[in-house]
Amino acid sequence: MSASASKKIADADGRFATAQLADADYDFLCRLIYERSRIHLGPDKRVLVSSRLGKRLRHHELKTYGEYCELLRSPAGAEEMSFLIDQISTNHTHFFRELKHFDFLQEVVIPKWKADARRTEPCRIWSAASSTGEEAYSIAIHLAEHFAPAETGRWQIEGTDISTRVLEVAQRGVYETDRLASIPPDLLRRHFQRGTNQWAGHFRVKDELRRRVNFQHLNLLEPGYPFTRPFDLIFCRNVMIYFDRPTQETLVRLLAEQLVPGGHLLVGHSESLSSMKHTLKLVRPAVYLKPGQ
Repeated sequence: MSASASKKIADADGRFATAQLADADYDFLCRLIYERSRIHLGPDKRVLVSSRLGKRLRHHELKTYGEYCELLRSPAGAEEMSFLIDQISTNHTHFFRELKHFDFLQEVVIPKWKADARRTEPCRIWSAASSTGEEAYSIAIHLAEHFAPAETGRWQIEGTDISTRVLEVAQRGVYETDRLASIPPDLLRRHFQRGTNQWAGHFRVKDELRRRVNFQHLNLLEPGYPFTRPFDLIFCRNVMIYFDRPTQETLVRLLAEQLVPGGHLLVGHSESLSSMKHTLKLVRPAVYLKPGQ
């Protein structure tokens, strides 16, 4: 097959039908996804798109991707858009991913906060692409380990994501055992509850930790963020790699506006702001400072 990608899609009877993602349909989906999320999909993502959207065809009992595109163009398309973005968004994550950032949190950020006796406002951290919650809860575990229980009011964490599906997982805070392999056993005992009966093989983040993290839906490229106060630290890691350069620069500008002077932005170690226009200062690999304090 030359210009079309094919994907076997089970029909309602359990048999398989072949749906082809035509050029015009793929171009339409790429444009729509870019307009709504700024995720840039090149020709190399064609098979990924067709495979991930196969379940949406099954759900709507559609035979072709052309019919699915017509659904998106229809009045019902607004509701379907959230499912489309959910399926396309990449949500790979795990606890304590990119440990050097947590070293920075422990060695630089937390000591600075604890030494500031004049501070009256809580320290605020934003997990800007929180996915299923592992990043936000990893941050919360770190803070809970370094602040006494009586000091829980000294920090707050916001977690946001464009995908409502992954936010539901984050809010539940329930994970299969194999997803907790990177958590040291002592931290696992202190901050998670082991599931029993139908929840055997799962762990849940303890209530006292879950209450410290607020999750909400947010498109990072839509201005008018719902926050009343800026942040001391923003984690926005492995997000910009999916955007084109103009979108990356827009995102960095929006994030910098949400930082207090002296606050830090953490990006993925595979990401760099070196060739972008921005006002931040590189202080460590993948760690940027907002000057002014």
